[in-house]
Amino acid sequence: MAQPITLLTVTASQQLSPGMVRLHFRGDDLSAFVGVDHTDRYVKLIFGDPALLEQGQRPTMRTYTVIDPDPVEGTLAIDFVVHGTEGIAGPWASTALPGDTISVRGPNGAYSPDPTVDWHLFAGDEAAIPAIRQSLAALPDDAEGYVVIEVDAATHVQPLAAPDRLEVTWLYRSDPAQPGLAEAVRALPWRSGRVHAFVHGEAQAVMHEIRPYLFRERGVPRNDVSISGYWRKGRTEEAFREWKAQLAAAESD
Repeated sequence: MAQPITLLTVTASQQLSPGMVRLHFRGDDLSAFVGVDHTDRYVKLIFGDPALLEQGQRPTMRTYTVIDPDPVEGTLAIDFVVHGTEGIAGPWASTALPGDTISVRGPNGAYSPDPTVDWHLFAGDEAAIPAIRQSLAALPDDAEGYVVIEVDAATHVQPLAAPDRLEVTWLYRSDPAQPGLAEAVRALPWRSGRVHAFVHGEAQAVMHEIRPYLFRERGVPRNDVSISGYWRKGRTEEAFREWKAQLAAAESD
């Protein structure tokens, strides 16, 4: 069944950090979001004519996490990582004005934090902050574990509400004295009991460094881990999608 396409209208723009902009949207019909309770729920923004999808073609699309969709009020928000004029979605978001419109396809999602586990692990970079924020908001007050987030510099740190027993660590890639994301995750004291992990971000760190650590070295069951690369250095989303398909095919051999 074809995924629904929803027209959204920008209502406001908010600068969350030097590298992240939040756009607030309104839609006349957000019924597609009813019952989609995954904290990593996402849509594909369509930069082009949505009618191309009905014709079996693929317009340019970019994938983004949805923040606080409210089908009753008809509102939601989306956070965009912005690197100047680089890319498609970021530059669009940085200049978007109230009244601007865009169509999105979805939503989809697969992860929500399991309240029955002993502890949680969240790790990612700027691209993962929206899903991590939504996940932390869904945790009970007594949840325990770690949150590790890598950003460009201290000025890019954002307020991030988390249960008191979750240890939050921010890493700055501009600081050569600090470890990278994978090294920081490896250095965390490993807790006893069952862990539920959400690890998303740049593909090299996530798929080639953290994933083998969790699955092979720590023996975490695959069903207890949500892990995927959101992007890869030097690749557009189209090229990255092709890379992921090639990786999946190689691993299935």
